[in-house]
Amino acid sequence: MMRYDLAVFIGRFEPFHLGHLAILQRALAQAERVVVLVGSADAPRNAKNPWTYTEREVMIHAALGVDGKRVVTLPLRDHLYNENAWLAEAQAQVASVAGDARSIALFGLSKDASSYYLKAFPQWELVDAASVPLLSATELRRHLFSEDAGALRLIEANVPAPVFEIISAFRNTAAYAQTLDEFRHVENYRAAWAKAPYPPIFVTVDAVVAHSGHVLLVKRKSQPGRGLWALPGGFVNESETLRDAAIRELREETRLKIPAAVLRGSIRGEKVFDYPERSLRGRTITHAFYFEFPSGELPGVRGADDAARARWIPVSEIQGMRASLFEDHFFILEHFLGAA
Repeated sequence: MMRYDLAVFIGRFEPFHLGHLAILQRALAQAERVVVLVGSADAPRNAKNPWTYTEREVMIHAALGVDGKRVVTLPLRDHLYNENAWLAEAQAQVASVAGDARSIALFGLSKDASSYYLKAFPQWELVDAASVPLLSATELRRHLFSEDAGALRLIEANVPAPVFEIISAFRNTAAYAQTLDEFRHVENYRAAWAKAPYPPIFVTVDAVVAHSGHVLLVKRKSQPGRGLWALPGGFVNESETLRDAAIRELREETRLKIPAAVLRGSIRGEKVFDYPERSLRGRTITHAFYFEFPSGELPGVRGADDAARARWIPVSEIQGMRASLFEDHFFILEHFLGAA
């Protein structure tokens, strides 16, 4: 007789490895059904999130084989600046498949500070799975982008055979080539600061310009995030204020034909966004400014400087752009526009 009606397993599975499989098999041995919540479900593809939700879903079910018939995989989106929204979404996803389940257990492994979420669901019994002595997903991702001849063998030794086949096929795609290029760019960037006496903390600015039901975005020309949509912004010069830096970057990247004095008078809000892992380049704190123009004809814009393109996007489209927005820019827009 099974101990639980339903087991819950939460992870990012970037990639799904043998440690994950061991926990899932333990959950299947003790529960009638298992729901796997795949985190960062619609994050943009990058070196930290190389695979889409669908690709990770395929990995999980390929690894489980016939045992996968009792497993349901569901997406779990990030909410970087609203932990309650993340908790609520996790609870709602479990409730959507729980039915009349009376006994629910949360399976997981308390490995470091990132496992804090395991204690955030007191309504479910916590089952702390035994550690499996394998490479972590972080280490496997580094091997994914490594030029070392033995890197693939290390991946193969740490993931289920069907998952290794998926990873091998992925390495022959344009998506992998783009992600590898970004990984190398970020590694070189971080190496340039490696000899600094203290870990560097970068300060940037971003401009959220709302005009007549639209928001101004740019398409990134360079790595990291080449090809993703982003807020106009960049690094602060040592001789300027944050506000002036935001206006300068806005005008440089979009050629927005609104005088600087008018832009200064149109600021309706500002906020610091400081999620520690918001940027692959390292600790980067951004100060975002909200410019509002309630009505009127949309001014002409065009991509310039670091932007390949500039465009006014209807606010109604922002909700569907999570996977194509750079870093945490969706959440910055969410804060100022209430788009989600």
